[in-house]
Amino acid sequence: MSGEDASVVLPPNAETLADPAAVAARAAEHLVSACETAPAERVAVCLSGGSTPKLLYALLARPPLRDRLPWGRLHWFFGDDRVVPWDDPSSNVRMAAEAFGTDAPIPPENLHRIDPAGGAEAAAERYGAALAGFFGVARPDPATPLFDLVLLGLGEDGHTASLFPGTAALAVSDAWTAPVPKPGLAPFVPRVTLTFPALAASRAVLFLVTGAGKRAPLTRLAAGEDLPAARVTSAGRISWLIDAAAAGA
Repeated sequence: MSGEDASVVLPPNAETLADPAAVAARAAEHLVSACETAPAERVAVCLSGGSTPKLLYALLARPPLRDRLPWGRLHWFFGDDRVVPWDDPSSNVRMAAEAFGTDAPIPPENLHRIDPAGGAEAAAERYGAALAGFFGVARPDPATPLFDLVLLGLGEDGHTASLFPGTAALAVSDAWTAPVPKPGLAPFVPRVTLTFPALAASRAVLFLVTGAGKRAPLTRLAAGEDLPAARVTSAGRISWLIDAAAAGA
């Protein structure tokens, strides 16, 4: 078997599934479980961008999963977004809205969007203040779980959320959010991202990794490279759902 076809060493708590649709279906079960076991009245879920999360959100909006979710208690946040209008094709807000469609009974006040007005720095400060207000703490404590579930992806360069290699956002340790004026991948527009401490303040983190293009970063993670995705920690469990193409299975 050639190196390109060989399977990769997977991270701890990883599950290999057939394809992106299977990854989305299993992720939906994780989300339902997070809602069922949430210790507080409100349930906080952090969304990720990407094609596989889009499949997940569409599943959640349809029966039978739609009928298993406590929509009135569910609050949806974004792990990152591009500083573009919400109707821009590259906006994670637009992607999520299109995926959920009109069938998902999300109260408007329960969808916490990153307001792009004023540029990346102003947007990051404003979103950080919104998170602080919602959770009642000025800054996240990695040892204190606040998000019930954080969904993340894995970029081909090893980034996650908008935490790109070599950017200043990687070093932010005392804030919920950070501006990313120059992201590492196209489209090269400014972004806002949650920080590592914000991601760590979670009861569970779930990576969704699909496609053959993700074999290389998975291999680099297995080799111990200091990629942004390798720096993610959680007060709870970190799990990985990986499709066969990414795993080389």
